[in-house]
Amino acid sequence: MEALFIHVTNVLLPVLLCVAVGYGLALFKTNFDTKTIGSIVGNVGYPTLILSHLTAKHISFGAFLDVMAAAAVMILCFAIIAFAFLKIIRKPVRAFLSPMILNNAGNIGLPISLLAFGNEGMAVGLAVVAVVIAGIFTIGMWIPIGKVSFLDLIRQPAVYSVVLALILMGTGTSLPAPIASCFSILSGLAIPLMLLTLGFTLATLRLDGIITGAYLALFHIAMAATVAYMITWLFGFTGTTRGVFILMCLMPASVATYLWVERYQSEYASDVASYIMISTLLTIAVVPLALTFWI
Repeated sequence: MEALFIHVTNVLLPVLLCVAVGYGLALFKTNFDTKTIGSIVGNVGYPTLILSHLTAKHISFGAFLDVMAAAAVMILCFAIIAFAFLKIIRKPVRAFLSPMILNNAGNIGLPISLLAFGNEGMAVGLAVVAVVIAGIFTIGMWIPIGKVSFLDLIRQPAVYSVVLALILMGTGTSLPAPIASCFSILSGLAIPLMLLTLGFTLATLRLDGIITGAYLALFHIAMAATVAYMITWLFGFTGTTRGVFILMCLMPASVATYLWVERYQSEYASDVASYIMISTLLTIAVVPLALTFWI
């Protein structure tokens, strides 16, 4: 048990320390342009990370597609359950639904998957992240706005990098060595910048709706654990794939969804911010328990 505790600590603590550095930058009012850094991560970090890890053959083509399908089912299950719950508690769907169905698979899920399961875990995690990114720039925007548009989705380089990676994996083709090395270097941008941005953003959220945020965060954990169990059983996931998928299901609400809520449902932004903050803090307890007793 002591060895397991040390392993869990070694997995989670580096992630939390990186987030804490970003949080500290905000507290000391350091110049940190989240839009510019987010653009770098979205346009360079994510695409090169996807291509670098997937073309390195850490996961098979078929297994990657299976995990992507499972991630889509995960979001669908979250949407059905969360929609019903929000109707029962009489909270506005347009404000709360997208944060409840799109979790922070990238900022927190990827580094934890890498530290806990190595390169294979990262590759599995990227399958979930690819679907979640697509969700953020489709339903994550459409729900708060109240209308449907595919324009923002087709502007995301990560979408094209997934398509290209799938073509390369499906045909057994490798990237030319200089390009592969370049992508490997650039992919190192993504995780540290994501963690710093997460910490910085959390420090700037207004936490007025603590009670609402707390019970939504607790409900999200129960929902995520149930869905994780159902989907891993349904798809027959085992080993690393099962472990990473469970972790991805248990990730907190995505900070990215807050941006759309703040812009288009601003009267509920503080409640959503509290939900995101509390669900992120609960991850500190949930992930060690999952790694110790479930995965």
